[in-house]
Amino acid sequence: MKGYLALTISIIAEIVATTMLKMSEGFTVLFPSIGVIVGYGIAFYCLSLCLKSLPLSLAYAIWSGVGTALTAVIGALVWGEVFTTIKLAGIILIIGGVILLNSSKSEEIENSKAKAL
Repeated sequence: MKGYLALTISIIAEIVATTMLKMSEGFTVLFPSIGVIVGYGIAFYCLSLCLKSLPLSLAYAIWSGVGTALTAVIGALVWGEVFTTIKLAGIILIIGGVILLNSSKSEEIENSKAKAL
C-alpha cells in the first residue's frame, strides 16, 4: 500500500512539474522554473520509493500513462488546447494498457501459487 501512495504522490508531483514547465516559458519565469525542478525532484524520489514494493513495469506504466492522460486533460482545460476524439481514444488506450499490465501481474501471482502447490 505504501508503494501505491508513493506512486500517487509521484504522479501528482510530475503533473505539477509539467504544468509549471509550460508556465516557465522556456525557464524564463523564475517561480514556475523552480516549480519544475522541485516537482520533478519529488516525482522521481517518490517513484524510486514505490519501486521498493511495486514492479518496475507496472509502476512506470501507471506513472507515465496517468501522467500523460491527466496532462492532456489539463492542457485542454487550462490552456484551451484542442481535445479531439483521437486524443480521447489515446487516453482510453493508455488506461486500457495500464489495466492489462496490472491484470497480468495478478495472473502471474496466481500461476506461481498454482505451481507451488
